Amino acid sequence: MKALVTGGAGFIGSTLVDRLCAEGHAVDVVDDLSSGSLANLAEARADRASAVRFHQVDIRSPGVVDLIARCEPEVVFHLAAQADVRVSVARPVFDAEVNVLGTLNVLEGARAAGSRKVVFASSGGTIYGDPDPSDLPVRESHPQRPLSPYGVAKKAAGDYLAAYRELHGLEFTSLALANVYGPRQDPHGEAGVVAIFAGRLLDGEPCTIFGDGRQTRDFVYVDDVVDAFVRAGHRGGGLLLNIGTGAETSVIDLYTVMAEAAGVDAEPTYAPARPGELARSALDPGRAEIHLGWRPWTTLGEGVAAVLRWFRDQRRAG
Repeated sequence: MKALVTGGAGFIGSTLVDRLCAEGHAVDVVDDLSSGSLANLAEARADRASAVRFHQVDIRSPGVVDLIARCEPEVVFHLAAQADVRVSVARPVFDAEVNVLGTLNVLEGARAAGSRKVVFASSGGTIYGDPDPSDLPVRESHPQRPLSPYGVAKKAAGDYLAAYRELHGLEFTSLALANVYGPRQDPHGEAGVVAIFAGRLLDGEPCTIFGDGRQTRDFVYVDDVVDAFVRAGHRGGGLLLNIGTGAETSVIDLYTVMAEAAGVDAEPTYAPARPGELARSALDPGRAEIHLGWRPWTTLGEGVAAVLRWFRDQRRAG
């Protein structure tokens, strides 16, 4: 299979590229390197048995349409995004340029290429808004009422995917991702709390919890998520599918697990809760099990241990 991965130099995207290469697929990577890194693709590009081509292009550029058309991918995995909710609030036009217009460029490119399918990385933490706790874990039938420009853009992209399916026969699967964590996640800037805690614990620095720490998230390991993307390349047509564990983990419980795994005996520091932060979040992955044959298999303890090992290895190598 010929595949194209937008955002393929990023945390999730590069892990997906590695998986596709391991399965013998030819992969074109499109990334502007604004948040991704070529270091994430070092292994894939160094392996002479893998067919990986890298293209440094911003998906906002109209040129990405012709690029995708020339690459002729069978499946486009669209992960490139402006993924910072706070940036979307401060710069909603920029967010829409990347997440709405950029997605349209990718869809136009896929259409011009004669691609069979687009697999899209949506956001389970934002498209459903702030569900009532009684609705957790959230199912795909829950109303989509996003409360940030980022969530609005992801919802709009999903609507465009459905329209292109009807108008042009371009198949899609949209994956609503929970809180993805794992190796290669950047602990700086807009990053997941697991990466932030890992970096600070290994550096002997205090970890800050915003609010009382009882807010919950659905933490799903990156290899499990990538498995869902690969399965969606052939299954789940026309569907929105939640990719999470269905389990809530509080931030304070996460810290306890990570501190113990890192061998750190220190209490976290606390800061005021950040405005607009969801109190609780979890996604029901039942539909993905039915349509993709997918379920998460990595426990939080196993995933956290893998993240800490990766961070330690990076420090030794650096």
